[in-house]
Formats: sequence, C-alpha cells, structure tokens
Amino acid sequence: MSASQTGIARRSAQPATVESGLAQGVRSLIAHSDSPQLDAEVLLSSVLGVGRSGLIARGSELLADPELALYRNLLEERRRGMPVAYLTGRREFWSLPLKVTPAVLVPRPETERLVEVALEHIPISAERAVLDLGTGSGAVALAIGSERAHARVLGVDVSPGALSVARDNARALALPNVTFRLGSWFDAVPGEVFDLVVANPPYIAERDPALAALAAEPAGLDALAAIIEAAPPHLSRGGWLLLEHGSTQQHAVAQLLERRGFAGIACHLDYSGLPRVTRGVYSPPLKERT
Repeated sequence: MSASQTGIARRSAQPATVESGLAQGVRSLIAHSDSPQLDAEVLLSSVLGVGRSGLIARGSELLADPELALYRNLLEERRRGMPVAYLTGRREFWSLPLKVTPAVLVPRPETERLVEVALEHIPISAERAVLDLGTGSGAVALAIGSERAHARVLGVDVSPGALSVARDNARALALPNVTFRLGSWFDAVPGEVFDLVVANPPYIAERDPALAALAAEPAGLDALAAIIEAAPPHLSRGGWLLLEHGSTQQHAVAQLLERRGFAGIACHLDYSGLPRVTRGVYSPPLKERT
C-alpha cells in the first residue's frame, strides 16, 4: 500500500461522506494528474453510479465501506498512471457515451475536429459510403453515423479486441448504419470504393514525448504515407481523404497528398489552434485510377 493510500485509509477510519471522500481523492491526485478535481469526481461518480452533479446533492451522505474501498483502489490505479477512462470503462466522445478498454486507445478531444470536417463533406440526406481506418473504439465512425443516418459507415481495425469494443458501442447506441470489419487499412476492403475515407492513424514521431502509444517509426509518417499511397483505388471520383496528424506534420502530409495526385488540399486547425486535419480530393483523368 502506498503512502498516499495509507493516508486515505487512516482518514477513512472515521465515517467518510461523499464530500470528504471527494476532497481526500483530489488531494491524493494532485501530484499525479493535471486534472485532480475532475479525475476524483469522475471516479467517485462511477463508484456511486451518479453523474458528477449528483455528488453535490449527496455531499453529506456517508460512503459505505465497499464504496470507499473501491474508490480508494481506483485512486491508487490512477496514481499509477492508468487513464480514467480505462478505470471507469467509459468515455464520452461527440456527446456519445462509449465503452473503452485497454484494447483501444482512449478517444481524444482533438479527434472531434476530424468528425466535423468529415460532416462538411456529407450532405445530411445524402447516401454516402464512408470508411474509417483504424477505428479502435469506433468513436469516429459512430459519431459520423449518428449525424448522417443515410450514410453507410464502415470501420476497420487490425485488432479483434478493438472491433469487439466498437461493435458493443454500435449496439449500445443503436446505429445500424455503422458496421465494422477486421483488417489492416485498405486490405479489409479489397475492390471496394468509398465517397469519403477518414483516418486517425499512428502519427507521433518517435522522439515526441507526448502520446507515445501513437508513435509510428521513425518520423510519425509511416502509417499516413501508407494510407495516402493506397487510397486512390478506393475513392470514388471526387472522393475525399481526411487525415488527422501531428501538429507539425501538415506540410509533409500535404506534400504526400500532392505527389499522389490529390487536389483541393487544405489543413484544418483543432480547438487549440494547431494544425490537425488535412484533406485532399482525388479527381484523376477518367482513365486513370491507380
């Protein structure tokens, strides 16, 4: 048992209320999290089965011993670096409650920008074929499907564990227009053509200290380059390829798109004002589709 956990255990020798338990949790996470208040609230809300706002209304209520024990265990795991979403098994993305497990990466807020740009290219009532490469939890595919009921959205991933999570999310959200398939990038869709392809692949350079789980050797462009190279035969004439990338990679991505024959290349900023999503349209001469 760690020193911080021991401290909580000592204080909890006396009955703990929701309010005092939350305060203890915040103090225990200060040195281990950039958002100790939020983390403690989410973890305690998960234990009690209430929303974060419900913690205020129940502030004077006593925590039962099993609740307090579970809360302490979650705090200890958070101090060890486990993401809150993995501890609760849930993450909200595009206002959709998603199941997440260690089999998938936790959906990031920046990726909602990819969804926004994608929706700009899909008229509300239009029937469009959309492909989400490396779908993970299904966050992007499900967000698009939730906003465009007439679109046929397919998410692919090389991980069976990830697809299990994605399919659970699709069932829970009742989105029959979103389906999933096992495979690596375009290998999962041989001979198929789409109006829009979106991807949030590994793109962090190997020396980038942030988000090491997304690293792709050696400059973070390997997966992006592979997708761009293989995309044209899978795009309808005038189809769009949208790529989420690192905040310093927009020029390299634009060059790769241009060399492969894409036009209309533009980069979109994320909510922090950083380059995040680059798009290109594929409109080759009528006889050229390679």
